[in-house]
Formats: sequence, structure tokens, C-alpha cells
Amino acid sequence: QVQLVESGGGSVQVGGSLRLSCEASESRGETYCMGWFRQAPGQAREGIAGIQNDGTTEYADSVKGRFTISKDNAKNTLYLQMNSLKPEDTAMYYCAAEYGTEVPVLTEETFAYWGQGTQVTVSS
Repeated sequence: QVQLVESGGGSVQVGGSLRLSCEASESRGETYCMGWFRQAPGQAREGIAGIQNDGTTEYADSVKGRFTISKDNAKNTLYLQMNSLKPEDTAMYYCAAEYGTEVPVLTEETFAYWGQGTQVTVSS
């Protein structure tokens, strides 16, 4: 299984940047895909960025061009660099992982393993 711990959330002003981290501990020695999701109060969880185990990335239109997902395999850590932040980016951010290749990385149902979440608040 995969255990995930997010960090890096916080409060930032409009136009600012944050980098989220998600440290993964994996016990089966198998490759897995990962994604970042977010959930604002009263809204459904939204897949915003994902990365396949071959490094292929995918983004939701809402963050494309502003957010960058990356993974440091040596550190087993997933990152989400968030630039040009907007008030509508305010949400709880979660990382997720699932074994396999070429999985739908922006689909919540794909993932069995989830972190506890980290809050991002963007104020004007």
C-alpha cells in the first residue's frame, strides 16, 4: 500500500505562489501513478493535476499554465508548484496514488490511496 503525507499549504495573496509536497511511502515495490485533487467547501473534489509513472502529466483546464506537477523518484515525493494563484484556488488539496500504468489521473475513482490534505487559502 501507499501512505501519503502532504505539506506546504498556507495563506497567500492573489498572484502569489505556493509549492505543495506529498511524501509517499510505498510497501509493495511497485510503480504507481499520482495525482493532486482539491475540494472547496460545498463542492465536489476536483482532479487538477496527475502524473503517470512514465512522467506524462495531465492538467485540468482550471489550472493549466499556472500549476506544474512533478515527482522526485529518488525522494518519493510529489510536488505541485502553484503560480498566479486566484481566490478560486482556495481549497483543501489532496494527493493521491494508485498502482498501475496509464490510469485516468484526474478521476477521483481511480485512486485508492489518499493523503490527509493541506489547506490553501488565497486572499485578495
